[in-house]
Amino acid sequence: MAGKRDYYEVLEVSRSASDQEIATAYRKLAIKYHPDKNPGDEEAVQRFKECAEAFEILNDADKRARYDRYGHAGVDGPGGGGAHFTDINDIFDAFGDIFGEGVFGDLFGRGGRGRGRGRRARRGADVRADVTLDLLEAARGVTKTVKYDRHERCGECQGSGAKPGTTPETCRYCGGAGQVIQTTGMFRVQTTCPSCHGAGNVIKERCRACGGEGQVKQTVEREVRIPAGVDTEMRLRLSGEGSQSADGGPAGDCYCFITVKEHPLFHREAQHLVCQWPITYSQAALGATLEVPTLEGRDELVIPPGTQPGEVFKLRGRGMPDLHRRGKGDLLVQIQLEVPKSLTEKQEELLRELAEEEHRNVSPHRKSFFEKLRDYFIPDETAEAED
Repeated sequence: MAGKRDYYEVLEVSRSASDQEIATAYRKLAIKYHPDKNPGDEEAVQRFKECAEAFEILNDADKRARYDRYGHAGVDGPGGGGAHFTDINDIFDAFGDIFGEGVFGDLFGRGGRGRGRGRRARRGADVRADVTLDLLEAARGVTKTVKYDRHERCGECQGSGAKPGTTPETCRYCGGAGQVIQTTGMFRVQTTCPSCHGAGNVIKERCRACGGEGQVKQTVEREVRIPAGVDTEMRLRLSGEGSQSADGGPAGDCYCFITVKEHPLFHREAQHLVCQWPITYSQAALGATLEVPTLEGRDELVIPPGTQPGEVFKLRGRGMPDLHRRGKGDLLVQIQLEVPKSLTEKQEELLRELAEEEHRNVSPHRKSFFEKLRDYFIPDETAEAED
């Protein structure tokens, strides 16, 4: 599907729907679009995934609040808490304990997709690292050291969560499965074990280092090669460098968010650079050769006689590299006419001669303070003759 629909629209509920109404709506649609009920129907599979993603957000109070306030932007991407379903199995793993493996397994004869009674190990969480570059680093590419926090297996208890010297005990309520099966009418509903909360074991004495979580937060450093041509808001993925899985699954990823600082001379527009260059009236009228800066050094730019303010000249291939293909953008030099705020006597004389030649009306000569003072004490001859 081309774009994401509103999650409330996907589940066919109002924005004020209760948690129970959302759960009921999802269960109804999940059964309707289940792949086994719609063999060979790719659209049904996509609807099934879309419903699971919507339920993943709206079933969580924090995620739902962010979605209500910011829309998809509030829950998408690393740190947003959005759904990360790579296949249908992920959906069963995520919600099998909510609606029961029996609903999705026995109803369609899947037997839980042959995965047995235990839950599949989930991957670790993704983490974020921020990388700041200057424009030259973004243009040439650079290797940066990034520092970020992630969760790793506790070295004290080796990830068990139990106090060293002790081991977790198998949950007696569920027999270590982490889930229990209840029969409701024609359905066998599989739910999370209320005793061990799905862990399959019970920790009597918790590890002091991790509080029984089996993981601790660690700050790590990694070398990241930043390719030439990156821009602000781009992301680089470090596969497997995120938080470790709490139950033995694959580690998450680290996403490096790029920020390129503003440059004092160049303004970036995609792969092009814009430089505003001031010239004098005489240079604009007579033409000139300018020595302009580029990312590689200085370069000459010839502007012809009669150049107008705002006119743009192009230096090909002097912009930013294109991240997705070969070649570079251009350096665009935009001409600005610089008008002096003060003139020497010679400059004023020449400009007045030019104005007379052009038959232009200009402001009269502005007297200096001392000229005004002299006229005050020594009236001119014309005024004396009239008296």
